[in-house]
Formats: sequence, structure tokens, C-alpha cells
Amino acid sequence: MTSRYIVVGPGSSDTAAAVRDALAEALASRGSLARLGAFAGTTPQAAAANPTGALAAALEAVRAEDADYVLVDGVDEADARTFDALGWDLDLAASARAGVVLVLDADGVDAELLAEEVLVARTRAAAHQAEICAVVLPAAHASAIAGDALVLPLPLDGAAVDALVDSPAPAAVTPESFQADLIDRARADRKRIVLPEPEDDRVLLAAAEVIARRIADVILVGDESRIAARAAELGVDVSAARVVSVDDPELREKYAAEFARLREKKGVTLEQARDTVADVSYFGTMMVHMGDADGMVSGAAHTTAHTIVPSFQIIKTAPGVSIVSSIFLMLMKDRVWAFGDCAVNPNPTPEQLADIAISSAATAARFGVDPKVAMLSYSTGSSGSGPDVDAVVEATRILREKAPDLAVEGPIQFDAAVDPSVAATKLPDSPVAGQATVFVFPSLEAGNIGYKAVQRSSGAVAVGPVLQGLNKPVNDLSRGALVEDIVNTVALTAVQAQG
Repeated sequence: MTSRYIVVGPGSSDTAAAVRDALAEALASRGSLARLGAFAGTTPQAAAANPTGALAAALEAVRAEDADYVLVDGVDEADARTFDALGWDLDLAASARAGVVLVLDADGVDAELLAEEVLVARTRAAAHQAEICAVVLPAAHASAIAGDALVLPLPLDGAAVDALVDSPAPAAVTPESFQADLIDRARADRKRIVLPEPEDDRVLLAAAEVIARRIADVILVGDESRIAARAAELGVDVSAARVVSVDDPELREKYAAEFARLREKKGVTLEQARDTVADVSYFGTMMVHMGDADGMVSGAAHTTAHTIVPSFQIIKTAPGVSIVSSIFLMLMKDRVWAFGDCAVNPNPTPEQLADIAISSAATAARFGVDPKVAMLSYSTGSSGSGPDVDAVVEATRILREKAPDLAVEGPIQFDAAVDPSVAATKLPDSPVAGQATVFVFPSLEAGNIGYKAVQRSSGAVAVGPVLQGLNKPVNDLSRGALVEDIVNTVALTAVQAQG
């Protein structure tokens, strides 16, 4: 496992440089070492002009190093006069899960002021979801720092470096780290993902990025010459994608015969099936069903119904699943939440709500979220009554019966589910209240409003909707999806296809 550190020395550049060199030598004696700067993969100019894109590039460079130890040299403030150098280092540390080594210049500074500087730095780091894992000071001043901070006295010796190496790695999940983890998992076992909407420029741009970053093998449904011409106009390379046409006689006949067989009891003839599979959504879904692709991502140019109805007819539900549903993975500043069902089922019954909760918990766990399920309502515990509350009470009862090992609370209001202080008042003995991670909304209306309210008010990244309960993965896009959203959904679909 790789351990990552970033050495920062605000106002102490010379001392910080010496510490980096000494630490690099000590870590190299303990295993393989990769050392790079905080602008690796980007430039100060790019970071100033487009911080989000530049941070993603720097994170990619840091995470690409698979040495035992990765040491990042924090930004020299002289190289970043036009923006917040320390903020950049802290954002990179949080997203790379790198421990921050803080170097302080103690010359002429009394103990009280040193302690205050450490407190300010830790507060600043916490605001960026980063963690200061050690403070480096001259040996004569090391005793000035009290509390739980790991203090490394200068000059660094073996014991100090051992203490640093033995310190726990930061565990915060940022949107950037979640997306990077997702892409790493997709790369580890590349899958074939079909994109049936290459006439949409966003899809072509996303396909080019997926190919360039080796996230998945891309299949495009369309006319090969038109796709190549538009890609050239956009300045992107999708030549590595497989391109198939709905007019391919062999594929169309194969898919039509299978679709007619699947829908025989509904009276579908072979001739009707030929017409149906000429639709790109049906064609792409048949590719997944028949093993010619591992998953499909669509919806940038089509409605949700156009995307998912074929999957209900063709791929159908997985064994033991009574209902297909969806979740959004909400990438908050320092955590990931799962919201379901926000896209498929308008008014689920208590039995369906319980099954949605089980599917949502399983999906959340697959993507690294420890599932603690909140069955949401306008009432917490027994504080309210009415048919809507009764339905959530019954759904919670069924859920506990079906999944007795799952941490669940319901009915519960959103504030009690996420705020420990509210939870302490309303449900003081609950293992879920105040720390929920999976939120099951009582209706599609509530769920759709809820995820959009959180997304727009908090700046969260909403990944999804992720369809769950199908035999094979098909995922829908919002028609307002950004290129980044499409890339994330492709990676997520690929991970689902890994099983």
C-alpha cells in the first residue's frame, strides 16, 4: 500500500526544502520512493486559470505513482503569487489522501505563538478536508506543541520518521478522491461500455476522455464516417472505439430474433422486432443482453423512459430483486451519501421501499460507502402520524425482517439523520441517527427534490442516477449532463459490470 505525504512550509520555504530532502532520504531507505511537485501534471498558470481541472490533473499524477512512499513537495509561494498556494497544497493532500507535514520556522517565536500557529494551520487544513499528520520543529522548540499533534524534532532521525510512517493515513473522502478511486477500479478490469448517442458532442468528448484515460473500452452506435468527422471537428480522438451501426444486417437480425423471443408472449413478431431494435436504446440494450457489451450509458439526448424501458423488457431484474430502482451518489465535500429512489418509482409501496433500501445499501457498499440507512419521513420515531408515516414504519419493519444485519433507522427526518446534535435529542440511542449514509426517500417526488436541493445548495457532485436491480448494468444520464458526469457514469457502470 502506498503512503503519501505532502510537506508544506508557509513562510518557511528554506526550512521546508531541507525537511523534504531529509525526509526523502529517510523514506527511500525504507522502500521505494516517488518524489514530485504539487504542480505535477499541470502548471501554476493552469492552476490559476482553472483550479478544478488542474487539481484533477495533479491528482492523477500523484495517484499514478505506485511506490511504497510518495513525497510531494508543497508549492513554493514564489511560484504561485496569483492564487492561494497553501490552499492548493491542502486540496491536493485531501484528494490524494496524503498526510500533511507542516514545517514551522521557530526562530524568534515563543511557545504560545507556535502553538497558535499550529492550531490555525490545523483549522485551515480541516476546512479543506486535509489532515496535518505531523509538525516539524527544531528540537529545542518541540515541547512547545502540546496535545495530540505528532511533533518531529529537527534534525529528523530514524525514530521521528518511524513515527510518521506509523501514523494512520487520512481517510476523508472528497469528490476528487471518490472519482479517482472509481476510475482506478474501472481501469483495473476494463469493461466494454456502449454509448448509443455519439451524435451528442458531450458523448464524443466523454468517449475520447474515457479512451485516453483507459477507463473502459468504448462502443459507439452510429455511422462511422460521421462520428470520425465530428470527432475531428471537435479535436478529439475516438479512433480506438468500436463503432457499430443499427443497420448492420448480422447484428440487427441477431438482436431482432432474440427480442422477438423475449417478447413472444406480448405478441411481438420478428418483423416488429426488426423495427424495434433499430432504435439506438434498444440496440445498445440488446448488445448488453447478448454479451456484446458489458454495460450501457445513455440518456444525454433521450428521456429516462427511453433509456430504461428497454432494460426492463430485455435485461430484467436480477434474481431475488423485486423492483428496479435508482440512487444518486452525492459527493459532498468530505463524504459520500447515497440517495434513493430519485428517478424511477413514483410511489413505492412499503414492500418496495424496503427492497429499494436493500438495493441502495448494497450499491453504496460496492462503492465504498458504509451503509447506514435512514428511512426518511416528515416524522422521527413516533413523533408524527398519518398514512405516509405509517407506510415508512411498515417499510422499516419489513426491511429489518429482510436484512436484520443492516443498520437502519426509520421513520426519521433528514436533520435527525445527518446532524448529531439533533439526533442526540430525537433519537439518542440510534446507531444510525446523526451519521446516516444511505437515504431512502418515501416517494420519487421527495427524492428528486431532495437530491437537487442538496446538489445546488451545497455544490455536491451528483453521480447518477445509478440503476440497481438489473441483471446487467444500464445507467441513465440527465439530459443536462456535463462531460465529467458522463465519464463518471461510464466508470461507475464499468465497476458495476465487474460484479
